[in-house]
Amino acid sequence: MGEDAFERAGGTGTARRKKEHIRICLEEDVDHPVLTTGFERYRVPYASLPELDLAAVDLSCGMLGRRLSMPFMILSMTGGARLSRTINRNLARAAQECRVALGLGSMRIALEDPAAAESFRVRELCPDVPLWANLGAAQLNRGFGVEECRRVVEISGADGLCLHLNALQEAAQPGGDTDWSGIAEKLAAVAGELGVPVIVKEVGFGIGPRTARMLGGLPVWGVDVGGAGGTSWLEVEKRAWGRDDLDAFDAFGTPTAESISVVRKHCPDKLVIGSGGVRTGVDAVKALALGADMVGAARPLLRPATESEEAVIRWLRRFREEMRLAAFCAGAPDLNALRELELEPAPDNLP
Repeated sequence: MGEDAFERAGGTGTARRKKEHIRICLEEDVDHPVLTTGFERYRVPYASLPELDLAAVDLSCGMLGRRLSMPFMILSMTGGARLSRTINRNLARAAQECRVALGLGSMRIALEDPAAAESFRVRELCPDVPLWANLGAAQLNRGFGVEECRRVVEISGADGLCLHLNALQEAAQPGGDTDWSGIAEKLAAVAGELGVPVIVKEVGFGIGPRTARMLGGLPVWGVDVGGAGGTSWLEVEKRAWGRDDLDAFDAFGTPTAESISVVRKHCPDKLVIGSGGVRTGVDAVKALALGADMVGAARPLLRPATESEEAVIRWLRRFREEMRLAAFCAGAPDLNALRELELEPAPDNLP
């Protein structure tokens, strides 16, 4: 059955849930209702005399042997339905044009029904940038192991695999995956045996000291902090399922700025991706100064990705120019200089 026929038939329960997630993220306010990213507590030091040519600011970096125009990764969103295919293909073409890394949405659906796998086959559209497959870490307690992880990497032609942590989101879903016992040991096994780099990523609740210490001792290649302050997947699930009984958990999570600092401290030798409410190039500069190697964003690119690859390209180019101008204004010629910036505390009266 082809993908269109798969969707007309209703798809799997996973496919219907993913479509509802897209709708909610496009139409409703699902930013974290209580916590902010923490970026607002800092400001980039302004160099009145930057001693630098704006045209010479260099944001380029490497990832898995591929050269990127800036330290940015389009983060996991969706897959499995017709709109998901459009989104992923627009993101892939834009990633190739702008030379940024691309992370795919959860690929569990591709293993449940091969017809859904087509929405993840974008390697030919972005041959020159790092591409990351994705599965939920909780699936490692549902019979998934190294072989299933290897299959999603092969299906997508990816360079590596992201395993996402979303315990609170799963607990908010009827029938969600709530057995997280022994997951750390299984993450270690996958990372040690898969044969491609593995990133462990949060989805918007952040990573605190306890988890950061655990990840620091695992053979994973990188950690995406997925901090609180941007999109709240608890809010998404509350709207999807009418779960007003979960309002008491609105303040749960570790803000992005704090998560970056904590993960950098406990994972000194791993790639650290700063994400969660990263909306501008100025946010990105702050994230790098706090300890991130790269930054990422997902929902800000969702609407552009439903429109066209050109809309995504415009967003990425604007973001890069914001980063470049912020670096110039701070007197930082390159990424090394940005990472050495000492951020200033923002006045209390700033928003």
